Amino acid sequence: MDADTSQQAIANMKQEQLPVPEHRLHGWTHFVGLYAGEHVAATEFVIGATFVALGATTKDILIGLLVGNILAILSWTIITAPIAVQTRLSLYTYLHKIAGDSMTTLYNWANVLIFTVISAAMITVSCTAVRLLFNIPAQLQWYPTDGMFVAVVLAVGMIVVFVAMYGFNAVAEFSGLCGPWLVVMFVSGALVLFPALSESVLGRTTLTGFGDFIKIGDHSIWTGRNSAGQPGIGLLEVIGFAWAANTITHFGLIDMALLRYAKRSIYGLCTSAGMLFGHYVAWIASGIMGAGAAVLLKSTIVELDPGDVAYNALGLSGYVIVIVAGWTTANANLYRAGLAAQAIFHNHSRRGVTFTVGCVTVAVACFPFVFSQMLPLLTYAGLLVVPVGGIVFAEHVVFPHIGFTRYWASYRKLTHSTPAVASWAAGLVFGFGLNAMQVMSFYYLFIPTWLFTIALYTLLAKLYGAAEKYPVEEEAERQMNAAIREFQTRQAEAEGEPVVDHSMLSKVFHGISRSSLGLTLVLALMVMFWSPDMNTYIQNRDIFYTWGFVFTITYFVFAYWVLHRRKALNPQHES
Repeated sequence: MDADTSQQAIANMKQEQLPVPEHRLHGWTHFVGLYAGEHVAATEFVIGATFVALGATTKDILIGLLVGNILAILSWTIITAPIAVQTRLSLYTYLHKIAGDSMTTLYNWANVLIFTVISAAMITVSCTAVRLLFNIPAQLQWYPTDGMFVAVVLAVGMIVVFVAMYGFNAVAEFSGLCGPWLVVMFVSGALVLFPALSESVLGRTTLTGFGDFIKIGDHSIWTGRNSAGQPGIGLLEVIGFAWAANTITHFGLIDMALLRYAKRSIYGLCTSAGMLFGHYVAWIASGIMGAGAAVLLKSTIVELDPGDVAYNALGLSGYVIVIVAGWTTANANLYRAGLAAQAIFHNHSRRGVTFTVGCVTVAVACFPFVFSQMLPLLTYAGLLVVPVGGIVFAEHVVFPHIGFTRYWASYRKLTHSTPAVASWAAGLVFGFGLNAMQVMSFYYLFIPTWLFTIALYTLLAKLYGAAEKYPVEEEAERQMNAAIREFQTRQAEAEGEPVVDHSMLSKVFHGISRSSLGLTLVLALMVMFWSPDMNTYIQNRDIFYTWGFVFTITYFVFAYWVLHRRKALNPQHES
């Protein structure tokens, strides 16, 4: 194949099949914002309240969540980011390269299932806010108990479906703006409700030190007793869940799709923006909000849903945070489910397939169990895909160290990789078998499952040809990679350098949006620290409700305006 023919062949390939070009890579600040936006979402309301209902203690929460989230950060940095940066490929593309069509199809079905359930849960969470507008009672059973709630789910859900079909890019960009606001609102909600908790436990609205916080936590939030009054989960379970909550994306390697754009693998540490400011802070804050709302409503946290909690913590902004956080998360995951389904039914359009998957998702969303069981659902979803991450890790990291050949299945032109399919199936049997036998806490099952799959795949791959050498095919691979780099260099020259928006108007708009966040936090701090009695507390809280909503609207208007101006300057650099 001559050079011109080779370049034309590369130009005709789908962008997803090619490594990310050098000129499309991002710096660390991009990933800080990306992970802050993705991991501060509607699920945090559910998970934070669930820790309270499961009966963790205050000490277990403060220490366990910190340790577990640090382990998650290290998992991204040590496992996911290096593979993503070295290959510049998404997991889907890499998997197809090493395991063929059959394995990829099975994996896509698994993704359809996982992302459909997560999307359904987020639609249900959004509807817990909308139901308050129509005085629909909280849905506390696993099935819907009110016909109007079903109607709300259908209405909200179909909006999500149509946006995922036609307007996902706009929603994805809007979601990126939500990260800083969501962090501020979670912290503010906890600050606003803490004086009410303090009054119920200490008989006063103010704290004299950290000891008061621990006392309130032990007595009214993380009591060590679950909703049935029995001893709750311990430190190891808290650490395990915080680590396992994102096994889909780190041990399961799905975040190769994001981190392949990183200039350096050390940018895996940027996930700390999501894990520490998102999960750690948001889970603690949502637990405080749930307990505080229960005090104000003279109820228990298990009788409240995210809509109740957010409204009592944030007023009208509570409607916004639940609807927006649920909506944007549902859209992203429904879009992923649609892409996975379209890869299976490739003769049908993405929009048509997304609509079909979306209708199933909306039907599932009518059943509140999907969000009330988020902890086990996320853990089991991780267990479903972790063996796939083990297979890719073995191929990319282990094989070169033991003299095996990467991409051996591709070199042998296999469309069906028996070692990969058999290893995944055996990994699932192994993991879920351990769970059935209750050998260990199911939060940690992903670790032995991952190691088992790596060992089994390595053994089976050796039997099928991975230990052999393929010099001709490897040379062809090197030549193709060199041709791709040349093509992408020409592409970068044609696109030119991105234009940076240094205009004074954009700087002013950016300043207004950030000031809105700062003022929101100041108002919340005033409620927390300048409320010497309940009357003053209620006055300060009402001021926060009103102006917090004004600042919320101000933030989104001006932040989106800045984004729109930046995009208008660089239409050719949008990918």
